Amino acid sequence: MERDDIAAEQTATRTAADAVARCHSGVCHGTLGELLQGPVQAQGDAQIGLISLPIRRYSWVHFLPGDTHDARAGGCDGLEGKSRCQRAISLYLQHSGRQLPNGRWHHDSELPEGKGMASSTADVVATLRCLDSIFGTHTPPSAVCDILREIERSDSVFLDRYALYLSGRQAVVRRFAYAPQYHACYIDEGGAVDTERSGPALLSYYRSRADAYAANLQCAIEAFDRGDAAGIAHCATASALLAQGVLPKRSFDAMLAQRARFGADGIVTAHTGSVIGYLFREAPDPARMGELSAFFLDLGHQCRFVRAGF
Repeated sequence: MERDDIAAEQTATRTAADAVARCHSGVCHGTLGELLQGPVQAQGDAQIGLISLPIRRYSWVHFLPGDTHDARAGGCDGLEGKSRCQRAISLYLQHSGRQLPNGRWHHDSELPEGKGMASSTADVVATLRCLDSIFGTHTPPSAVCDILREIERSDSVFLDRYALYLSGRQAVVRRFAYAPQYHACYIDEGGAVDTERSGPALLSYYRSRADAYAANLQCAIEAFDRGDAAGIAHCATASALLAQGVLPKRSFDAMLAQRARFGADGIVTAHTGSVIGYLFREAPDPARMGELSAFFLDLGHQCRFVRAGF
């Protein structure tokens, strides 16, 4: 190799290394709706409780210091249209008393909005994790809850395990040690659901089915405690069935009727979203994947496959 070529290669290597050192990133997974959603009593009042189902789909937030844009002037160059991310930055800086260096943000996500896949909460958590990278700090779950409480009703995507979580109060009721993994085949029925506006309708419906919800919650807790993945999937199906009375999915009845044929362990839904799918403890083989794809296409939807769980 010629001397000039060697020098050019060394320069390129240094430039790439400098870029990696300069960039700060935060990443957060989304969810495939909830294994369970329903009323949970908290301080004498019914709250919307949920057990989210994490999936291997992510939101990213990056910060590149030293750009010509002045982050201190607004703090959000590159996050136009991401009001919750902007609010998270503002709250983080207020709570920590820190100031951003000059730089520019960048956002990307595999999670579509308004589908019940925790896209907005994942964006916020990814933003907080990026800020932690910038300042070399760690925001504990309790502080994440404090920030989320000022932004939106949220999912528990900032946790590293399953938990019963109050989405309105941003409070962890209980963490579960058991961490089952599933293979999911899901569809998006289309449209978008406003999570915030759905709250009053959900709480009103909960009151009319309080006993059924309480029984299913207890069933789910016991299934987690005994390490029963099939039992948890059964409770997910029961929760999806209960949800049909308030925010129904058009495909649910057909999916329920064919669940045994496909060997699915349960049905999971985004209770305040537009996605619904089958849960499998064992991955479907290629032939079964083809059968599932044909079934869902007959319903008018292209299905997707994803790994779920921690």
